[in-house]
Amino acid sequence: MTEAGEVQEPPVGRRARALCTQGARLYGTARTLLADHERALEAVRSALAPLRDELVAEELESIPIGRLKDATEGRLRLAAVEAAGLTSVHAVHEASRYELRQIPGVGAQTADQALAAARQIARAVEETVTVRIDVDRPEPRTTALVVALHRLVEAGPELRKAVDTAGQLQRRIGELLPAARPATGRLRLALTGRRRRQAALAATAELRELTAEADARDTRLQLTQASTDLLRGPASDIEAWVDFELRSAEYYSQLAEVSRHRTDEAAAEGFLPSDVAERVHAQPLDDTHRRVSLRGYQSFGARFALAQRRVVLGDEMGLGKTVQAIAALAHLAAEGHSHFLVVCPASVLINWTREIRSRSVLRAVPVHGPDRQEAYADWRERGGVALTTFDVLHTLPEPDGTRPGMLVVDEAHYVKNPGTRRARSVAGWTKACDRVLFLTGTPMENRVEEFRALVRHLRPELVPEIHDSHAVAGPNVFRRSVAPAYLRRNQQDVLTELPALLQVDEWEELSDADQDAYRSAVAEGNFMAMRRAAYADPEHSAKLQRLRELVDEAADNGLKVVVFSYFRDVLATVQGALGDGVLGPISGSVTAARRQQLVDDFTAADGHAVLLSQIEAGGVGLNLQAASVVILCEPQVKPTLEHQAVARAHRMGQIRTVQVHRLLATDSVDERLLRILENKDRLFDAYARRSDTADATPDAIDVSDGSLARRIVEEEQQRLAGAGRAPADP
Repeated sequence: MTEAGEVQEPPVGRRARALCTQGARLYGTARTLLADHERALEAVRSALAPLRDELVAEELESIPIGRLKDATEGRLRLAAVEAAGLTSVHAVHEASRYELRQIPGVGAQTADQALAAARQIARAVEETVTVRIDVDRPEPRTTALVVALHRLVEAGPELRKAVDTAGQLQRRIGELLPAARPATGRLRLALTGRRRRQAALAATAELRELTAEADARDTRLQLTQASTDLLRGPASDIEAWVDFELRSAEYYSQLAEVSRHRTDEAAAEGFLPSDVAERVHAQPLDDTHRRVSLRGYQSFGARFALAQRRVVLGDEMGLGKTVQAIAALAHLAAEGHSHFLVVCPASVLINWTREIRSRSVLRAVPVHGPDRQEAYADWRERGGVALTTFDVLHTLPEPDGTRPGMLVVDEAHYVKNPGTRRARSVAGWTKACDRVLFLTGTPMENRVEEFRALVRHLRPELVPEIHDSHAVAGPNVFRRSVAPAYLRRNQQDVLTELPALLQVDEWEELSDADQDAYRSAVAEGNFMAMRRAAYADPEHSAKLQRLRELVDEAADNGLKVVVFSYFRDVLATVQGALGDGVLGPISGSVTAARRQQLVDDFTAADGHAVLLSQIEAGGVGLNLQAASVVILCEPQVKPTLEHQAVARAHRMGQIRTVQVHRLLATDSVDERLLRILENKDRLFDAYARRSDTADATPDAIDVSDGSLARRIVEEEQQRLAGAGRAPADP
């Protein structure tokens, strides 16, 4: 309609011809981009094919020929084929029909059935193998793949938007131009049948709206820029490899998109019931204000938060919960919401600020420090994403007029105890906000009741549905009971490109000096002193000696190491043993800015570096994927602390195998602790992580840290006193 409210006449004659010419140019630009993009994709596919084919061949070689019978329901007779020396599926797959028929006793039907079965298995294997890029052993084929991927990565996140736009324009304009052709001449239009005449006028009207919108958005310029990015000369091998090290997650995202690697769809959707999953799939996700492409499971997570409105996103560490939250915020911003609030521990406030600014166009407003009230007032006036901490939240007045479009609470398990001030503050804000997103990798840290406390903040009507009996029945029953408000995925299900995680328990015998310190701690009944007795005498510490060896080995291989301990004095001992150049330690008393600076220095260090951190301070929020060796100085009372710490290094973006070394002392508190926590850890695996283990009982989660410590002290006192009986197994 015109500004005066009159209906515009459809363009006819010369105006229609000019409009079709304009549409044809836009159509040509879109087609050019799609062709350029397809060439870039084909370059990746060509580089990927030999690497994937090699993996498929290796897998098929390991499958005995007898498995071909499974694909034919046992009808295939293979004795003659096997007698001829073809003992694997790969051997049959590589053979021709003629070669198989030359084998005595093999007819045409058997040859055809064997080949068909081998190809069926090969297709299934091809869907599951994953090509991993080994940065430590580059060779020509992987270099070609990295160079081909570099072109797509360098084009940036805008490329996906441009390609999607080009695809839509090509389809629609390709339909409109032929339909509009009769309207380009008045006489031609007059001689056209009534139905075609109406279609032509409707097509020119739609073409006018489409080209006007494209002009307003500079669409042709955006498409042309994307083509230009794709047509740049290839990067040098060195440039591509260096860039891969800096942003490997983006390379793997492109690789997953190109290869269309199939993941376990049920796992990627957190094993949600079909009705909830369908509702999530129907939820749109606007990327106008987002600067990053999402993996499929990440898009599902953002949609889940939007569709279900008040939820816990409990993805395992390293799967990009922050990015999923930002995607949800960006969508709401596109819908017109202007104010958002993120609450998180102080240690990750800087990281959140960086992520929002780099991965979206949203305005990040840190509300922390001495100027927090001014920052809060600025946010209320101008909008954006306010970022504050649990300790500051209670000082901020709850919203009156402008309520946040979404409240995000990171590390939400911090508010599982309803009696704390932080929990009360968060509760006040959750009541005031229509949409709330809790993020936590460990919502089931010790007992089902703790998870129930989180759900009570969000969906109190679900709390009566969450029973301890669900825990006894197994993880699937539990997940169904909380599906409307809970989504969790694990690395092994959705990050198939993640390098291997090698976990090694380094058992050591206490030295004489260690034994003396340990016996004194046991006699005093001092549980914490027992846990760190192995470091009491640095000159004679068995654990410390092994730690030095591990660090030296890492140095020889140019690997970065992060050392975790619960105790500051243990870290001080380690620092003294390793000498100058060690970064840290990161501890609870270190400011958030200083923590981030230490991590940045560690990441930027050329080659080997060592970072020390208290496990509770560094195990939450910080990204340590530069580390490929993790050393745990002692086992933790809470298994989740170790899971969190390891996940800081073994996460999306990691490009090397991660080695985890846990230093343990035999006949000590370490051994007792591991035995007692075995069921507790199993319960965590069963419910907070997906696992086949479903035999834990509520009692396994119900051991408090205090009762556990008393039990271990008593058992060790009895053992060392020669009480005559071994401590009972838990």
